[in-house]
Amino acid sequence: MIRGIGSFLKEFLVELVGEAVLTLVACCAVAGLALAFVRGWEHSPPLTEGAGGALLVFLGYGGWELLRPARPGRRGRVAGVAAAAFAVAALFIAYAASCTCP
Repeated sequence: MIRGIGSFLKEFLVELVGEAVLTLVACCAVAGLALAFVRGWEHSPPLTEGAGGALLVFLGYGGWELLRPARPGRRGRVAGVAAAAFAVAALFIAYAASCTCP
């Protein structure tokens, strides 16, 4: 019985620390993107708009590749990277939405 409680507490603490670390990384990523956008906008607004648009198109392509019906054949490298980037961005957005950063 003691081992069961110890195992439960260990698993609980690992999950708690993992959630905290992931939330911290997501908050820092959002803050870093916001800072990069502001600094880029001060330097060159058209370049910032172009880079932001290209990032959105790339993530949109990744979402389309990830959610479209499967078809036979090998997925290309760019499609795989775009799908992975979309999945990571979606995960970060989900965690950043729960962020209580000041």
